[in-house]
Amino acid sequence: MKRNFIIRNVVIVVLLIIIVSVGVYFLARKNARKYEVVKVENYNYFVLKQNNLSGVIDKSGNTIIDVQFDDVKIPNPEKAVFVCFKGNETKILNEKNEEIISKYDKVEPIGLKNIASDLMYEKSVLKYQKNEKYGIINFEGKEITKPIYDEIEGLPYKEGELLVKKDNKYGVINIKGNKLVNIEYDKITVDGYYTDENKYQYAGYIVSNTTDEGYRYGYITYKGKMILKPVYNELTRVNEIEENENCYIIEAENGQYGVTKNDKKIINNEYQSVVYDATNNLFVIEKSKKYGIANLEGKIIVPVNYKEINITGIYLYAKNEQGTIVYNNDGTEANIDKNIAILETSNEKYKIKINNQDSTKYGVIGKDGKQIIEEKYNYIEYLYDNYFIVSKDESKLGVIDNKENIKIEVENDSIQKIGDTDLLQVTSSNGQLVKLYNKDMTKIYEMEKAVIEEKDNIIKVYSNTEKKYFDKEGNEISNAEVYGNNKLLSVKQNDKWGFKDRSGKIVVKCEYDEVTEFNEYGFAGVKEDNKWGIIDSDGKEIVKPTYELSEDIEPFFIGKYYQVKYGYGEIYFTGK
Repeated sequence: MKRNFIIRNVVIVVLLIIIVSVGVYFLARKNARKYEVVKVENYNYFVLKQNNLSGVIDKSGNTIIDVQFDDVKIPNPEKAVFVCFKGNETKILNEKNEEIISKYDKVEPIGLKNIASDLMYEKSVLKYQKNEKYGIINFEGKEITKPIYDEIEGLPYKEGELLVKKDNKYGVINIKGNKLVNIEYDKITVDGYYTDENKYQYAGYIVSNTTDEGYRYGYITYKGKMILKPVYNELTRVNEIEENENCYIIEAENGQYGVTKNDKKIINNEYQSVVYDATNNLFVIEKSKKYGIANLEGKIIVPVNYKEINITGIYLYAKNEQGTIVYNNDGTEANIDKNIAILETSNEKYKIKINNQDSTKYGVIGKDGKQIIEEKYNYIEYLYDNYFIVSKDESKLGVIDNKENIKIEVENDSIQKIGDTDLLQVTSSNGQLVKLYNKDMTKIYEMEKAVIEEKDNIIKVYSNTEKKYFDKEGNEISNAEVYGNNKLLSVKQNDKWGFKDRSGKIVVKCEYDEVTEFNEYGFAGVKEDNKWGIIDSDGKEIVKPTYELSEDIEPFFIGKYYQVKYGYGEIYFTGK
């Protein structure tokens, strides 16, 4: 009995050790995939370019690094880590012009790919070279990986993840140096899956290897799990299906297409083509030049025996030699004229009805099918509430309500919502006149040759002769409210601009043709005779109107320099 008791306890202990070890392994594996992308709150440093050479200025316009280098990169504008290139030499300098991170060879920033931003580099790590191999370090010079890679570059779309090459094979690591995808593939791309809330966080990896017959593709989820081995001729994730944990993949094997959901086959590889319809969440499938429809479960809801299938709105129009049969999007036959198409809107009360009998005309019906607006418009688009954008002749646009009352005359070149506000930007006269309407379709302002900018739910409407500010409901607000921290505010008198303090006292005479408000760094632009100058927060002119700038938008200044944007949003300052 005692011996059995001891054996049983030993077995229990061993099982507990195994369970704990497995738990620790999976926890460590999960944590290894975690990394934090640094957020930049403040821009403290900027690249300065003069006469094809580069240096650095701070947010007060002071020169930190003299303009003497062929190029300067600032991976994180919050931190004083400047990568300075001159000929074949690279130096990392700080704000005291001291060389830092000097024990590594050829230290470089790691560029982000396919990310539109003025922050173009990984913001917490750099790559370095030793014995013709690469590794990564942090901004303090601490080694994150040994120099074991032949190449290191940013992985497209995925900030914080790096594409690495070793022995002619590619893999993926993160900025902590942890492996995300094994280094065993000839090519790795990101599937491009994106949501507004999570960006590219849930995007997976399409991996491929070369065979005698060409590339073969497979798929690895964002968690690092391989769900499709690299055996397919083609492979594409259906990115329109916004399900973070589910991957719908159209793939081809030996020229035959099918669909998998994660690692489960839902449509067999027996079709010449598979095309996804995002409106109805359906797949149009083709076999021997005959077409049918399958749903997201892979069930065929329209048989594959039609010579053509067109999808317009919520109806499926299947054509063969006998004519056209209209199906609902669940595969049942629809009791509707084949010349009619119905489009859903974001409001369940309304559907757009399109009549193609003689010429294409648009109208509106309710959810019960009753006619609300007759099909007599060349185009209709649901806007919000009970309003619709319509077009009649000459492609001009206007707005009507659900009773066909004209709210905005059908005479405009474009109509669009402004960001997340309830305001409409309406342009007419070949784009020369910009009008602002509120949610009730009341015109609240118009301005010729205006630029409209929206930031933090404040709408700025300006031209070279006037400027106005509105809140998201369309109420006009003063520049004193918008620029609450500014000591001085722009003011116009007798068609000339200057600046006043908050008591209304004129501090800078109204003698300029145009001005900007003071930016967060305490500088404003002043324009005279088509040339821009700069004043500081006390109203002192630090650069006389000298710069001839042709941009339509207002220029931006720091110290005695103006901002230039180039590339994918990357910026520098210059005083040329």
